[in-house]
Amino acid sequence: MTKSIVVTGSNGQFGATIANLCKAREHPANLEVQVLDRAALDITQPDIVNKVLDELQPDVIINAAAYTQVDKAEAEEAEAHAVNATGAANVARWVAANKARLIHISTDFVFAGNNSRPYTESAEANPLGVYGRSKLAGERLLLEILPLGSAIVRTSWLYSEHGNNFVKTMLRLMAEREQVSVVNDQIGSPTSTHSLATLLLTMAQTQFQRGIFHWTDGGAISWYDFAVRIQQEALQHNLLSTQIPVKPISTAEYPTAARRPAYSVLDRRRTLSRFTCPGLTWEQQLRHVIVELARQKLVVHSEPRN
Repeated sequence: MTKSIVVTGSNGQFGATIANLCKAREHPANLEVQVLDRAALDITQPDIVNKVLDELQPDVIINAAAYTQVDKAEAEEAEAHAVNATGAANVARWVAANKARLIHISTDFVFAGNNSRPYTESAEANPLGVYGRSKLAGERLLLEILPLGSAIVRTSWLYSEHGNNFVKTMLRLMAEREQVSVVNDQIGSPTSTHSLATLLLTMAQTQFQRGIFHWTDGGAISWYDFAVRIQQEALQHNLLSTQIPVKPISTAEYPTAARRPAYSVLDRRRTLSRFTCPGLTWEQQLRHVIVELARQKLVVHSEPRN
């Protein structure tokens, strides 16, 4: 039996990944997937949400629409909450009224980062900034509106060949500069949008399980460790022509508008036990994205240095 799935937020890198999977028909044959951008479905507008979803009548909604500009959110709290909390609730109310199912993407930023071991789904959430607070507010609204019909998937350090993300920023800086400095005292787990998309489509077609789940590509590394590996892969696949020094620095040496958790590794054992999950390591997932960037020639080679 074919299931109809609507994915919100195709402007983002996760939505773009799903859209490409659909174009290439690389999703399960029993899924009919429609990917909508903000122009087609602005989740902050309840009347639009109801009109669009009434017409489409999806069985499952994957809510990837989000305000994700962590530092900018500190000055735009209302805008962040409008999308991440109120917008998510608008979708949840339609799902509740129409007996559909909702899969919602959340973040490791709901945690303060005081742990020294991976956060389980039941660990206390205590966000440090506006972005994390807005995402946590969205989680709580979903669980209140849809206690039996929502699955919340927290993820971390999301990247891909699409949009703006840490991998593409590092590649650009490594092509332009003599040296880059990267924070070495924030620990987390990188996650490719490809593995996240595969998992969520699997969740959409299997027997629905509600509650909170964690998903990353594994590993517990610093941004510095990640940057070093990005350069290694980029050199190997000819995205960069020259190796430059990568200097580890402290968070104190790189002040930002928003505070970030020092440790936000997510415990993904519950997800691994419930679903058939992507099996590639974070290193293999990174290589996949680097190869795709090289194939598309999306990153400019660095110029030879004197």
